[in-house]
Amino acid sequence: MARKRNPDPPDPGREPITFDTVRAIAVGLTGAVEGTSYGTPAFRAGKSLFVRLHDSGDCLVVRIDPDERAMRMKADPETFFITEHYRNYPWILVRLATVERDDLRDLINDAWKLVAPKPRRRPGPSAGPASSSTSTSTR
Repeated sequence: MARKRNPDPPDPGREPITFDTVRAIAVGLTGAVEGTSYGTPAFRAGKSLFVRLHDSGDCLVVRIDPDERAMRMKADPETFFITEHYRNYPWILVRLATVERDDLRDLINDAWKLVAPKPRRRPGPSAGPASSSTSTSTR
């Protein structure tokens, strides 16, 4: 959930958020692979993009649930916004200069969850008759 913005200017001692910050978060996500999208650094899970640096270089393009997008844009329009291009797509633009590190981590994790391949589920002991790995047929 987006944190309420502090009306004070950003702390001058605060470490700036960069794509290296995004990279540090994304590399810990299972199956996340770094590459490029539209000539900018990006991360995918499987074939699906979940975050990339915007062409402007000062914001990110992040996959998001539409309801979450509306909430974040209302709570902090200085940080979270869209352009007409993204209006009908599940993406949000995030200003690197104003996003809080914890918000960024939450956004990236949520974006990854939206596109990460679902794990293959193996039947457990209560899922029916046990399968045997040894063959009983003859050749």
